Formats: sequence, C-alpha cells, structure tokens
Amino acid sequence: MNLELYQRGVLTVDQPQHNLKKGDIATVVDMVPHPAGGENGYILEVFNAKGESIAVITLPQSQVEPIPDNALLSVRLLVA
Repeated sequence: MNLELYQRGVLTVDQPQHNLKKGDIATVVDMVPHPAGGENGYILEVFNAKGESIAVITLPQSQVEPIPDNALLSVRLLVA
C-alpha cells in the first residue's frame, strides 16, 4: 500500500547511514518517480520526539509502510 503526501510511515529496514532504525517513523513530504523506471521513492522527513526535524531522506517505497492500527509509539535515544 502506498502512502499519501504528509502521511506518516514506518521504516521497514535500518538506515545506518542516517542513524535510523527499523520501526522509526517518518513523514512523506514528496514522492519521486525512479528516473530509469525502477521502484518509485519517497522523500521523508524524520522528527525527534519533541517534533523537531532531524533528517530528510529518500527511500524506495518498499522500505516504508503505513503505521499499523495496533502500533504503540516509544522513545529511543538517537546516538550520533
């Protein structure tokens, strides 16, 4: 299922280059078509628990899914 613009989604794989982990939540701020006809992607903004923007990343759509209805939010420390 594809996400809509400004919808929040869950990362499905760790993103160590961005210091993000599977299960982290990000907001879709744009959608980008693959330039060679491959998998389309999302531009995502990641916020800390206080709502401050900490990263903007681009991922393939397959690496982000909608937040499940039975999900529970938690807090983890961001280690630089």
